[in-house]
Amino acid sequence: MTGHTVRQCSSRLLLSLLAFNLALTAGCSSKPRTTRYAASGLGSACYAKALPTVGEGGLAWGDTLSMARQKSLNNCIRYASRSGGTPGTCQVVLAECKH
Repeated sequence: MTGHTVRQCSSRLLLSLLAFNLALTAGCSSKPRTTRYAASGLGSACYAKALPTVGEGGLAWGDTLSMARQKSLNNCIRYASRSGGTPGTCQVVLAECKH
């Protein structure tokens, strides 16, 4: 008789926990979704492109024009080195901000 009561009690407890969990989940599903991580460049208004004389260049976004220039120059140096180019010849060839 005790085993039967314990089994009933544990299954009721399990069902209660499941129902509680579903109720919490349903309550949260009506809240608007918020993006936790912004995509790269989503909030940045400026971009710049730097190219070496030989090899691959780099494009980068930044909050300011100077930040975008510096990032693109760093990317150009990195990519030119990897592609067998000339990283010392990297120059920013395009830089502007969206309005």
